[in-house]
Order: sequence, then C-alpha cells, then structure tokens
Amino acid sequence: MQNDVQSIPDLLRIGPHVTLLPIVHGSGQFALTVRKWMLDKNFDCLAVPLPRSFQGCVESAILDLPRPSIVIQRPQTDAFAMGDSSNFSAPTDWDPETEEQDDPETPPISYVPIDPCQGVISAIRAALGEHLPRVFIDLESSSFQPFATVMPDPYAVKHVAPEQFAAAVLPAIPRPPDSQTENRIRYMAGRLKKLESRYQRILMVTSVLHWPWIREAYNSLSDTADPDLSDFNDSEPRQDSLLTETYDIEPKTLTFLFGELPFITSLYEKARSELENDENMQIDGVKELLIAARDAYRSDLQDRGRRVTSSHLSKCLQYIRNLSLIHRRLTPDLITIVTATQQILGDEFALRIAEIANQYAGNSIPLSNTKDHHCVTLGIDQARLPNGDTHATVSRLPAPPVMWRTIQLQRRPNQTEKKDWQYNWDPFSQCSYPPEDSRIETFRSRVFARAKSILGSDLAVTEKFTTSVKDGIDIRDTLRHWHEKQIYVRVNPPNRGILDACVMLFDSPSDPREYPWRTTWFAEHQDESTLAFYATHFRDELVGPGIGMGTYGGALFLYPPKAIPDIWQDPRLDYCETLEERLLSASCLHSAGKEIALLSALPPGAGWRKLAKRYKKRLVHIPLSSFSDEHIQQLRRVHVLNGTEVRSYADEFIRKR
Repeated sequence: MQNDVQSIPDLLRIGPHVTLLPIVHGSGQFALTVRKWMLDKNFDCLAVPLPRSFQGCVESAILDLPRPSIVIQRPQTDAFAMGDSSNFSAPTDWDPETEEQDDPETPPISYVPIDPCQGVISAIRAALGEHLPRVFIDLESSSFQPFATVMPDPYAVKHVAPEQFAAAVLPAIPRPPDSQTENRIRYMAGRLKKLESRYQRILMVTSVLHWPWIREAYNSLSDTADPDLSDFNDSEPRQDSLLTETYDIEPKTLTFLFGELPFITSLYEKARSELENDENMQIDGVKELLIAARDAYRSDLQDRGRRVTSSHLSKCLQYIRNLSLIHRRLTPDLITIVTATQQILGDEFALRIAEIANQYAGNSIPLSNTKDHHCVTLGIDQARLPNGDTHATVSRLPAPPVMWRTIQLQRRPNQTEKKDWQYNWDPFSQCSYPPEDSRIETFRSRVFARAKSILGSDLAVTEKFTTSVKDGIDIRDTLRHWHEKQIYVRVNPPNRGILDACVMLFDSPSDPREYPWRTTWFAEHQDESTLAFYATHFRDELVGPGIGMGTYGGALFLYPPKAIPDIWQDPRLDYCETLEERLLSASCLHSAGKEIALLSALPPGAGWRKLAKRYKKRLVHIPLSSFSDEHIQQLRRVHVLNGTEVRSYADEFIRKR
C-alpha cells in the first residue's frame, strides 16, 4: 500500500486517503488513462461525480456495453410528470439539426452518456470488473447546470502525465460560474472527507475544471478543527422526484452522444474485446477510417470511380495533419477529415467518410434492435424521447462544447427520389452534358496529337550533320558512329495523309452484359466528333431529375464529324464477334485516312491487325498508361440529360470530381 501511495503524484493527492484524477470528459485517450490507473494502482473505493439517484441505471447500462445507451433524469416539474411511454415510438422524420424546442422556458433534462470513451464510465466499468465499491457522491439536483469550456486537445495526455496536463491548464481554469456548481463542489468535498473514515485508498475521477476547486473545498474542511459533516448525509434520495430512465440511442445520432467518432469508439471496443493494443487508436483510427471508406468506395463504384491508391491516402493524412495544426489541434475532428478527403478525392469519397465515421461497431459488436427498443434521438443539446416530446438536454459529464459547422457535399439520392426520376423520364428526349463534351473532345485531340507524333517517329530518318541540325541531334546514331567522329541529325518527313478516326478502349476485354447501352451520337456543331460507344446504361444510375450517368467501356470518334449509319445496327458489321471488334471495324469502314489511332491498355494483337489490314488500314497504338489514371476515370463518366432544358440545372447534381 505504501508503494501505491508513493507512486501517486502529490499534486493529485488531496489527503492521506484521497486521490483526484482530473480528466477531460468524452476523450478516448483519458478513458485509457483512467483504465490504466485503475489497473496499475491499488484503490479500495471509487468516488463517482454523479448523484446517487443515477447509480442503479448507470451501472446496469454499463454492464450492457458495448451497446451504448443514455440515462435520463427529468427535472422536478409538473410538465415532466413520469409516465409509461411503452406505447409510444419515436418519429422517423425528425431532423435534430432543424428541430426547435416546443417550450423554450421548460428546464432541460439531464443525462449521463454511457459512452465507452467517457473517463468516468471507464472508471465505473473497471471498478465493476474488479468488484470495487462505487460511491456516487454528487449533489442531487432536479435542474442541472453544466460547467464546461474549451480545453486543450486531450491527446496530449498520451505524451505527458495527467498531473502535468492538469498543472498546465490550471492557470486557465475559471472559478465555478454559478452557485449550484459551487454547492456541488463543496458537497463532493464533504462526501470525500466522510468516506475517509471507511476507506484507505479512494480514487475520484472528475473533470479537470472541478479538480482545483474540489481540492480547495477539501482543504478548507481539513483546516477546520472539528468539521461539521452533518450536511453530507448518506440518506437515499427521494425516488418519487428523482427517477432515472435508460434508453437506447437512434444509431444515426450516436455522434451526439459520443465524445469520439462512433467509428473510432467501436475500434476501441473491438480492441478491448480482442485484447489488442489500443494505445494509438485515436490516430490509427483515422487511418482505419480512410481504409474502410476506400473499400466502400471501391465496392459501390467499382470501375466507375477513381482508383484510390496508397499515395492518395498518404496525401489525405498529410492534409488532415496540416489542417489540424492550423486549427491548433493534435487530432482531427470529423469536419477536418471530410474537408481533406473532399479536396483530394472528391465528394463521392468524402460522403463515404462522413457516413462510415458515424457508424458504430459495424458487424463486430452487437447492437440493440431498434424496432424492439425505445430509442432517443439526439441532437446538439436536445433530444426527442420515445413519446415524441422534444426537450433541451444537458450532460452530467459535459465534454467540451460542440457547434454546427457546414461543408458542401453533393448527397446521393435516396430510393424514393430515384423511382420518381425513373417514372418521369421521357424516353424520346436525351442529350449530352456540354462540359463533358468539351472535356472528351480535348482528350481526343491529345490522342490524335500523340498518334501523329508516333507516325512521325516511325518515318524519321537520320543523316550526317552538315550545315543544320534539322529536327534535332539523333543521340542514338551519333553514339553508334562515335568512332567516325561524326554527328548525326534527325529528319522528320512532312506529315502525309489524314488522321480522322480514334478508338478508345477503356475496358478490354469487355463483358457485353456490363455494357448494354450501345448507340451512335452525332455532332451538334463542327467542333464535336461523331461518337459511337458502348457503356453502362444511364437509366440504372440516375443522379438527378432528368440526369442519368453511364460509364464508357469503349468509344469511336470520327473527326471532322460525318453522318454514318448506327454502327450497332449496320448489317455490314455483323461479322464482328466482340464489342471492340465492332468499334475497330466501324472506324476502318468510315475513316478516310490510312491510320487509325487506338488507345488501349495492351497493343493490338494479330487478329485486330488482320482486321485493319482487311480495310487497308494501320492501327497506331497509344498506351492507356501514358495518361493519368485519375483523368481517364473522370473521362469515362458520361451523363445523359433528358432534354436540353435540363442543362440549366444539371451543374447542381453532377459532381465535378
């Protein structure tokens, strides 16, 4: 016992038998610190900074972890008469961001969040596991007034001792702003003084904002020769006026209950259940979040999305770190993570970050069935109870205050909206999206230029340098004839003929079942090509009213544009067996030049070269890898508008990245 007492810093000891551990509520790092203290040091009693009326419900709810819940105590007013709400259910259309309180003069209800990353909850959980006595020592109050303020990033406690963290923030800790908090502090100090007669090693886990004032109140009692502790009796509270209730939480609103992100909280619980190391979970959890979002992104979009590589994730982490430092934080919040991923990987990826970050446990931790349990729907400082009433709320374990912040993300449509858009689609009217037309035509010009440079390099000759370097020094031939002490120069012949056809094969070999939409589009003006392509069907993915999206599998461009029969209905091409062969045959059939530009991942095989030779054409191959994968994935998306009038608002629904 003597060794345990000596290992506790003097700053945290307020008496021979009492130790205060100051924490920041709602911090996973402090929850780990509390658990470590409970396991490393020998205590025989845990003093809990909550009223005794909460003890039964709180401890019962903690035994149900990892299932989160909330313990509510309503204020003692006629408007909050306790009743049976078993026949009521929470409405499903409530938005906690926009909902207003029914009566702003009604006193708020107080609650205790059963959060695994809450330091006090972690202490009670450890005490229950070690069978230590728990004494709830806070003052009973029907109307609770919280005491919270902005605090330094709790992640600092990973690198400094708790007493060093507390000493560092001590000059900035204000005195209690109200009489209720002062009374509570004096009451808890008196209860601690009284507990010393029964226990030798008492630990109290309390807010860092309360810690110096509890110490001060305790010392004022100690300085009294014969302290009068009659006011600090242990009688049971009046159960008729201070009842508590336990409710489950609507899963979509868990972010308003937890101090950490629900996804990271579930990682803490998973590591606890599997006895894994969770010392770096607050940072590793961000990496796990990015990986989980990447897997969901790949699963949902498959070939339609951009390829998210480890380099992209590394840039996201670096961006997240920089934004966190700008905001004077050591760890990122959700808005920082979403902003960084949106800037680097676009709205689609950022949406999945936001969704997965608010998912608790996934499939690894069992949750309650919300259909069989009465759930509370939470917002910031407000809640909707199962009976449908909306009330203001205050936490008995208040974390640093939070506020609403906005970020512009283009949301995905729900199933009801998609059905309405499908029903209202006019099958006899469709057109393209002009910005995509300009983008794909610019890319087609780049492919033509690359093909012409390849043609020129194949026909180039070298000659000895005389009076001009012509088209540049040929290093290869110069080195080859170095013994002659002669410089050779390169001569590119003038470009002969025309290059008016380009075939782009983005997915080869292509599965015809994946690309059922095959059509030929004609140019609206002279700057556009005649375009024939096969793609996924735009009606399968509607992104807005009158806006569908498909993904190119392959495309044929004829420029300057010309009127041709639909290549997918032309009987002259019926001998082709694959989608790629039909595009190549159509390009050879309708091209006026002798060369066809072919953009594909692999060079053309003997069969394709034989097919081109049949039409007396030559395929000029441009590797698909010579262009950035990100740019290619963006070009593959094609949006179809249900009439030219849709172009006026299409920008609001089409993601730019």
